[in-house]
Amino acid sequence: MRNKSIFVTIVGLIAVALLFFVTNAQAQTDTVEPTGSEPRTISVNGSGVISLEPDIAYINIGVRSEGENAAETVTSNNSANQSLLTALTQAGVADEDIRTTNFSISPRQDYSSEGELVGITYVVDNNVAVTVRDLDNIGAVLDSAVQTGANSISGIRFDVEDREAAQQQAMEAAINNARSRAEVLAGAADVELGAVLSIQSYVGGGTPIPYEKNLVMADAASSVPVSPGEMQISVDVSVVYEIQ
Repeated sequence: MRNKSIFVTIVGLIAVALLFFVTNAQAQTDTVEPTGSEPRTISVNGSGVISLEPDIAYINIGVRSEGENAAETVTSNNSANQSLLTALTQAGVADEDIRTTNFSISPRQDYSSEGELVGITYVVDNNVAVTVRDLDNIGAVLDSAVQTGANSISGIRFDVEDREAAQQQAMEAAINNARSRAEVLAGAADVELGAVLSIQSYVGGGTPIPYEKNLVMADAASSVPVSPGEMQISVDVSVVYEIQ
């Protein structure tokens, strides 16, 4: 009789515990706030390209001298380099647009056809980076450089000095292009565009145009025809619009 009473008591406690658990779980479920649905969107890509005529050029100009005596070779190179600098300024290049980028002296061992060391030649290089702001004058600048001792001209690059203004124009064109594409999609789907939710952009193009011309002899050119051509700056955008 006593065991039966204990069994009934245990069953009753279990029933109370289950009732508490279910009631508490129901209460917690009833207090959860509903989550808002994600907005409907349209994602489009747009592009804008601006074509420009270069208005500035960068040139690497050098004087290389060789000789059996290091000091004499340096003196000869200094003289030729000074003549080069004078010619550049006379051709209309400003002093602040001429910058020395390299000066080096290196010995070169000379061997006979039998492989015997016959002497040492000292090689002196002096290079300057030149900025030409008047492209109509670039041919005269190059000609003057060659005639006054420059025997290494390379890395001619044409560019646009004010890149920011061109990039902004390309950005505006890209956004307009994206908007036009989004309107076509929205019209086809019979919906209306809402606010812009996000914009991502990538600026490309605008790489300086190279013009390679290496001159290893001072009399290699009496007139240097150069054409800057045309360059482009492009912007790609990815825009997400909300659908109303």
